[in-house]
Amino acid sequence: MKHLEFDFYDKTSLKSYNLDKTMRYQLNMLDTLDVFTRKHCENVASLTCRLCEYLHCNKKFTEYCTICAYLHDIGKLFIPPSVLQKPGKLTNDEYDIMKKHTTLGYEMCMKDLNLRPYIAGPLYHHEALNGTGYPQGLTKKDIPYEGQIIRVADEYDAIVSKRQYKSHIGISDTLKILIDETKPSITSESSKTLQKKNKETSKFGKNNPIIVRTLLKVVIDDIGYEITCTQSYIDSLLEDIKRLKQMAKYKEKMEKSKSEKDKNYYSEGIKVLAKPGETIDNLEQIYQEYVDAYNTRKAIIDNLYQEIKVIKKMRNL
Repeated sequence: MKHLEFDFYDKTSLKSYNLDKTMRYQLNMLDTLDVFTRKHCENVASLTCRLCEYLHCNKKFTEYCTICAYLHDIGKLFIPPSVLQKPGKLTNDEYDIMKKHTTLGYEMCMKDLNLRPYIAGPLYHHEALNGTGYPQGLTKKDIPYEGQIIRVADEYDAIVSKRQYKSHIGISDTLKILIDETKPSITSESSKTLQKKNKETSKFGKNNPIIVRTLLKVVIDDIGYEITCTQSYIDSLLEDIKRLKQMAKYKEKMEKSKSEKDKNYYSEGIKVLAKPGETIDNLEQIYQEYVDAYNTRKAIIDNLYQEIKVIKKMRNL
């Protein structure tokens, strides 16, 4: 299938022209009810779009799949806030209530002609290839491709958000979980029973391995972009550190100068090099702030490079 570029944020994207007033209203309801869920939906939609690109899906399917992903958790509109926003672990009964967001979202979409084409998002994003998912316990042959893609994007963002990562440091831990879930496993009596009934399911884990491997590529590219941006900032910091060092030299020479002419010369040199807010009096403090910022960003880049190495090794798992 021919690869077509699709930018989720350009004028042909979901946000710009594919949401009519009804859909905007319902998604705004989701936002006012739970900002975290709305942000999660946006993240999953964006990631789903990029997965489709990397999987070489055509533009029409990519657009469709992205909208399905945006709507995947819309059923949470009907989940009680006490369950949806509970900070701790859900009880079994609460988890049963939470799982209903899939069917509730499906029913909501079915009742609305504008949302009906995208029912796959709410209905299938928690189904697993080995039949251990919900709400229907479907297996690979019955789970549409868009559902398999959205599941991976949803699980990735849910884990990352839960751990509150502020950058890609530690993302490999999340990816390892998703990779492990591509592998067949028999860990419970229920899964043993299921696999006895259908030997085909014993070949699968929960996640589609092709989609998870594609996710690795997306994340590696993201980390590469973060390195580029951070390196650009480091380069600007180095320029400022070099400038501040020159100012410090002028200050030292100014203080050692005996003639007013020389003192004024070095003083003017400091003024020329200084940026707004920088003075002779706060020069040392500002210099140290720049050095600290450089050391922090340099450590981040070093960790990001290490993270890429770890993730690249995962491609062979």
